[in-house]
Amino acid sequence: MNKKFAAALSGGAVLVMALSGCGGDDEDDKVNDWAKTVCDQVQPQLKKVSDANTSIQKQTADNSKPVDVQRTDSRAFQQISDAYKAMATAVDKAGAPPVDDGETTQQDAVKELNASSAAYAGLRKQVDGLDTDDQAKFADGLKGVADELNKISRSGDRALQKLQSGEVGKAMAKQPGCQKPGATPASPASPDA
Repeated sequence: MNKKFAAALSGGAVLVMALSGCGGDDEDDKVNDWAKTVCDQVQPQLKKVSDANTSIQKQTADNSKPVDVQRTDSRAFQQISDAYKAMATAVDKAGAPPVDDGETTQQDAVKELNASSAAYAGLRKQVDGLDTDDQAKFADGLKGVADELNKISRSGDRALQKLQSGEVGKAMAKQPGCQKPGATPASPASPDA
């Protein structure tokens, strides 16, 4: 059960890395300026999401008590929710990227980031409602959380992928703020197994 949750969480880490990419050719200064504005605001949020994912994976891998897992997951999901909300605000405040269909791309990304924020807040409520006194019920409830997490991670990165495409994506990939955080998510497999 814990491995399944960790695997779903690893899928969720895909969204964290959605804003990292490969460098490209020199782009228009306006696009680079826009990307820098967004990426400078996004970097601390990516770190928060990465740290929260790591804390959940560590707790899951440690086979901790249900009450400890619940507390860690609840805190982490709230942290992730807040981070996505802050990323949505950053993209919204930056305005539309100066590219064809930039306004639609920006609006789609803000909508998706806000939806991810709401989804993680929902996961927090779901985790908070789990019965920690009954190990079997808790495990079943955690499986439901893992299933929901899997759905969020699959749907959550579509708009970000579009935001990262073309000129905007190339410009974002060059920005240090949009590079993946130094802390990489832990692997679901334990090296000491």
